[in-house]
Amino acid sequence: MTQAMMVKAEGNVLTLERVFNAPPSLVFQAFSQAEHLKHWWGPRGWAITHCTVDFRPGGSWHYCMTCQDKEQGDFYGMESWGKSLYKEIVENEKIVYTDYFSDKDGNLSEEMPATDATLLFESYEGKTKLINISIYDTAESLKTVLDMGMEQGVTETWDRLDERLAEIQK
Repeated sequence: MTQAMMVKAEGNVLTLERVFNAPPSLVFQAFSQAEHLKHWWGPRGWAITHCTVDFRPGGSWHYCMTCQDKEQGDFYGMESWGKSLYKEIVENEKIVYTDYFSDKDGNLSEEMPATDATLLFESYEGKTKLINISIYDTAESLKTVLDMGMEQGVTETWDRLDERLAEIQK
């Protein structure tokens, strides 16, 4: 059964929460290792076609999502590049990073909003409560990404994470 994602947007802060049927150590691994991220990151119909992870404070994750679903019309074949710069990592508990849109060379986009994100991995009734707190420069920046469909995208991405966690635990 898919868990519902809690979404709360207040001013320039977006908080997302969801419970996953896996221990915090496994959910943390899914966010920290390229071999896991390649299997679940992105909304349905999109695949990770480039993924490099240097998982340490001061390191980065550079990736490309490519739409591979012809049913998504004009999005088919589109690439979306992103880059995250890790600030703080507490094994199995927390990842703090700044997330950017980028180009294929890793140059950060100045046109699109960046976010300072904190992921918390909390033990919850034998499962993991994942809490994602994203802080944008302005409320307008948050509205921009929400208007782009980010809530649906994260919901589908976390559904795919849930499926990946189930596969890993078999």
